[in-house]
Order: sequence, then C-alpha cells, then structure tokens
Amino acid sequence: MSAGPARIPTKALVVLVGPSGAGKTTWAEQWFRPDQVVSSDDIRGLVGTGPHDQRAGTDAFDVLNLVVERRLKRGLLTVVDTLGLDDKQRATWLDMAAKRKRPTVAVDFDGDPKEFRARNKSRERPVPSKVVTNQLKRWGEVRPQLAGEFDSIVSPTDGVQIIPPALRDAPPARQQQKERPVNLSFGLHLPSFDWPGGSEELGANLARIGAEAEQAGFESLWVMDHMQQIPQVGRAWDPMLESYTTLGFLAAATNRIRLGTMVTGVTYRNVGLLAKTIATLDVLSGGRAWCGIGAAWFEKEHRAYGWEFPGDGARLDLLEDALQALPLLWGPGSPAFEGKTLQLPDTTCYPRPLQDPLPILVGGSGEQRTLKLVAQYANACNLFGEPEVVAHKVEVLNRHCRSVDRDPAEINVTQLSPVLVAADNGDLARRVHALQTGGATTEDVIERTTAGTADDHIGRFRLLQEAGVDSVVVSLADLSLPGSIENFASVIDTFR
Repeated sequence: MSAGPARIPTKALVVLVGPSGAGKTTWAEQWFRPDQVVSSDDIRGLVGTGPHDQRAGTDAFDVLNLVVERRLKRGLLTVVDTLGLDDKQRATWLDMAAKRKRPTVAVDFDGDPKEFRARNKSRERPVPSKVVTNQLKRWGEVRPQLAGEFDSIVSPTDGVQIIPPALRDAPPARQQQKERPVNLSFGLHLPSFDWPGGSEELGANLARIGAEAEQAGFESLWVMDHMQQIPQVGRAWDPMLESYTTLGFLAAATNRIRLGTMVTGVTYRNVGLLAKTIATLDVLSGGRAWCGIGAAWFEKEHRAYGWEFPGDGARLDLLEDALQALPLLWGPGSPAFEGKTLQLPDTTCYPRPLQDPLPILVGGSGEQRTLKLVAQYANACNLFGEPEVVAHKVEVLNRHCRSVDRDPAEINVTQLSPVLVAADNGDLARRVHALQTGGATTEDVIERTTAGTADDHIGRFRLLQEAGVDSVVVSLADLSLPGSIENFASVIDTFR
C-alpha cells in the first residue's frame, strides 16, 4: 500500500475496489477528468432506463468492457468505477491491460464499514442493506487477492500524482540514495532554441543558460548537430543554431563546463575539417571540448542540404574511419591515413588540442557494430532508455570490450532523456499546465517530458546508475520557464 499521493502511471488501468458507500465515485470525480472514468452506473444510464437499472447490467458491462479495451489500445489512462469485486470481471480487464502492456493499479477503498453503510443510507436510492452486507463480505475476500493481480495497490486517502512509467520505481531507489549515496555526473542538453524573446534575445538567453548550468553543477553542456529541427523535437522551421558556432559562443560565456555535440553526424563535415573545428574549440575553451560523433540518420536533412546519404553500412564504415583518423589529426606528427572510405595523405592539424587525448563520445546503441566501435575506439557512449534497456546495452558493450581486451571502466556510459523536474507537486502541476498546448492532455505532457518532482528523479537516476550509467544528460523540457535549472541543481547535489 502506498503512502502519500496515489502514484498512477500515465497509461495505466486503474480499478476502484470497494463496496457501495466506500466513496469510489466521489474520489474519482475529485482526482480524474470525466473522460478518464468509465462508470458502470453511467453506462447503465446509456443502455437502460437510468444508472440504477440493474436489468441493464449485462449490456452495461458489455459496453464497459469494449470501452476499456479501446482506451487501453490507445494508451489512455482508464479509471474503472465499479465495485471491482467480481473475479472474472477483474481478470478480463487485467488480460486487456496485459495484452497492451499497460500498468495496472488497484485502488483499495479500505475504511470503516459503518461509514460505508451510513453513506449508502444517505443516498436518494440506497443499495439494500442485505446487498451491502454481501458486498462487505466479498470485499474482505477480494482484498488479499489484489496484490497478486495488480502491479501496484494504492490508497485513495491522499490524492493522486500522475507519473510517467519511468518514475514508477523511483521512491525506494531514492531512499537507497539517501541511505547509501553514490556519485553521478550530469550534463545539460539543448535540443531546441525556441525560447521567449525570439532571435533577438537568443544570444543573451544562451549565455544565461550556460552560466546557470555551470553554477548549478552541470559538468557538461551539449547541443544537437542539426541544420533543421528534427521531427521528434519540433518543426523544421523552428530555430536551429549551427552547433560549433554555438559551442564557441558558449565557450566564451562559461569557464568550467565541458562542451560538445550530441552528436555530430559523420556525413555532415569533411573529417579533416571536423578535426580542425573541434581542436580549435578545445584550444579556445581551455581544454573543455568533447567530440560527439555518430553515423547520422536524418535523411531528409541530408537531401535538403545537398549531402549524400549512403546506406547504413557505408555510414558506419565512414564512422569507423573517422574514429581512427581523428586521433591521428590531433596527435603528434602527420602520418597518412588509409581507411575503408577515407584517405588522408597528410594529417597536419595545428594547433593541437590542449587535451591529450581529446575524448570521443559515440552516439547510437546498435549492438552488432556501433557498440563494438565504442569498445574499440571511443571514450564514451550515449544510450537511450530506462534501466532495464540500459543494463542490457551495457552488458553488450562489456562483451565487446572483452573481445578486444579493453577494460569497460575506461568508457564513460551516458544516458540522454528529456526531463521536467519540479520542486514539489504544486510546482509540478503548474509546469505541466504551462507546457500543455495544442490539445495535449496532462498525461501526454507528463510522459513526453518525464515530469516529476526532484525526489522522483533522484530515484530514477539512482536506478540508472545501478544499470551502469556514469553520466546522465538531460534535456530540460521546461527550460523556457523560470527555475528549471535551479530545480535540477537539488538533484545534482544529491549525487555529489
């Protein structure tokens, strides 16, 4: 049984369980939108003569089951307001949820039977006392079964917090971090520049964000290397700054924070020019550059800018060549390089980077080739996904390391995801509401931004650390709102 607000995942099946008079409908109306609640009484009113038409019960549940099935199929949070005491009916709903891989939550309306009877009697049309007696008996039989049927059981007494699935297991992990703290570093990722003030204030906003990130304790600052905004983030015509010009600007606006792209597509620039660009950034920033590089993927952008977009194998061949050639361009002497797709007769590149070696991060998590390239040539990798996915990818990387006789500890594992970190539940509601545009539901925003309180994210990041992550890189979804970096600073402090 949970303490505090009932934690409900965004796409969950929520079943209210309790006898008549337990307060199920009142609670559902208080904490959920009408479109989220599927009520057997309401459906009796549709298929019968009214909500109390017991003769319409069979038809009502046929319709209710259809509605529940279609909502779960669409990934909509669904609250089933019935007694929840029928084993076969619960099993039907749970099977529907399992088929769609939706989390399941039972709301156990524990309480005093005398209060339930009193509430029932106060109704305009109370349920007969004998029926309530049978429900109370059945309720006592059902309650011990719920733990084996549902993913979680919550109490209705302390309100509701809608959470993204990524935060479901956060509370116990946060407690672990409090009792047995571990270290974790953090980076800030800037995937968009669609900020208040438009282009006229973009430079000032960027400098401010860089300074605030450094003060908050972020160890690195990353930008995407795209010429057009990618569809996962925004529209093609949204502002998108050229990455290395932006990093040069940020180098002048900051003093300590590391700077890099996450990540440069190897097809976007001649490899020699890329080496020169990053070496220049490293020198002018005082040795703070990262080289983030990957095989590229955005074909539409390539076509728009007149760049060739080879097949997957050819792009990975070019990436492997770049991973071998870049250290030569940054290292002593000027040896020639002969790769699968790249030939450099002279690797002269002065001034050399201040860092020796200049660290290379490879983006992508392909298990057969990309992670093998990480094991062979890179200092870091960037992964997506939650702890279970990350742990699997780390194990694949470790196997590749063993195959080339390399210590996996030499590779920094980073994980990138969007987050919204609020100071408390009230702040969380305000921030989610501020980002709720274009007809998006609250659940849409919460899931898209991984929205939660600082405490929630401390637990999530602890789980990622246990899965093998060394550095968490976050895109702050609410960066355009005041206080977003300040809120995240409290998370960073917990892992120092």
